[in-house]
Amino acid sequence: MILINRKSINVITYSFYIVLLDQVSKFLILNTLGFERSQNIIPNLLNFTLVRNRGAAFSLLSNSTSLLTIISILASLLLITIIIRFPPRSYWNLNGLAYLLGGTLGNGIDRLFKGYVLDFLDLVPINFPIFNVADIAINIAIFCFIIDIIKTKDKSKLKY
Repeated sequence: MILINRKSINVITYSFYIVLLDQVSKFLILNTLGFERSQNIIPNLLNFTLVRNRGAAFSLLSNSTSLLTIISILASLLLITIIIRFPPRSYWNLNGLAYLLGGTLGNGIDRLFKGYVLDFLDLVPINFPIFNVADIAINIAIFCFIIDIIKTKDKSKLKY
């Protein structure tokens, strides 16, 4: 029997909150705004514009929902396995895993149950793809992992 480390439980708990925030935000936008409309939130900066994204980041692999759904499920299962078998070794690693799992599950749930991902955050001043909370979480995870690598590298230098 595998005993789950406290840090692993923390990662999974934080991931759950990220998924909850992602799914609730999508639900609220869908029910208040709907498709084919845009609402200015912060003038000249942010609009809420709900779109169906059938691809991955930046609309890569458009109309590959089945493949992306399978990848999301496998990636989530792999992340959960890694989290349980190899508990996070640092603060930044723990947060990176939590954000990555939360973001992967958030978009994976959309793909699995809707056949597409709901995106709604539209940055007005730049021509940037519309995104959602799960996408933000995945990007935060990348920054956490970069910081973790830098911090780990600094500590290894001190040992010599």
